[in-house]
Amino acid sequence: MDEARPMIEAFTAEATASGTGQTIANANWAAAVLDNGLADYPAALAAARAATRHGDLFVTAIALPELVEAATRSGDHETARAALASLTERTEGSATPWALGVGAYARALVTGDESDHRAALDHLGATRLAPYLARAHLLYGEWLRRQGRKRDARTQLRTARERLADIGMTAFADRATAELRAAGEVVRGRTTGDIDDLTAQETHIARLVAGGATSKEVAGRLFISPRTVDAHLRNIFHKLGITSRRQLRELPGLR
Repeated sequence: MDEARPMIEAFTAEATASGTGQTIANANWAAAVLDNGLADYPAALAAARAATRHGDLFVTAIALPELVEAATRSGDHETARAALASLTERTEGSATPWALGVGAYARALVTGDESDHRAALDHLGATRLAPYLARAHLLYGEWLRRQGRKRDARTQLRTARERLADIGMTAFADRATAELRAAGEVVRGRTTGDIDDLTAQETHIARLVAGGATSKEVAGRLFISPRTVDAHLRNIFHKLGITSRRQLRELPGLR
């Protein structure tokens, strides 16, 4: 999450300079996903609109659910209904579990129908697309809490939080955490592993990153590529049970 915004902004600037419509649409879709995760719905709405404006068939299909969510949360119900109608044309024609599942949770956002939330879980549970299934749990949990069904909400939100954190979708995991707290649960941080489990090089990289160094800076110091640094970071995060650089900086053993 800490690194995503600069990367998206750099990618957007490069895409805009090259003038490639599909690349620009991809950058806008990525921004919409991030902003929905951060619950910055007006920003997500603008990015999702931009992503669908270019007309690329694939990007439009994956950006429309972001547009429905952002528009609904922003109170722009006309845009949400129009986006849902466009999405429904695509999902009903495809009829894959992913299409039906995403279509169902987008419809649930607009209609508030619990059966749509349940259908989304059923369809997406038949796929390997973990991010979409985790987000379906989150949306269902949010809806349940707003209906005053806090116990049921907590079940969905716990599942969402765990799955989102496991796949590194930190912004959405944080959103699930906030919802859990609002539903009356005392949320503790995820259990971290032992720093002693890290290799010597992983410990060195972890200390540099915890001190504020970027992947490029670490790569320059250790004479390796930034991609290798990022691969080491994924291993470090997995071993320590964390999902972001911010959490790494908060570990007292690395200061």
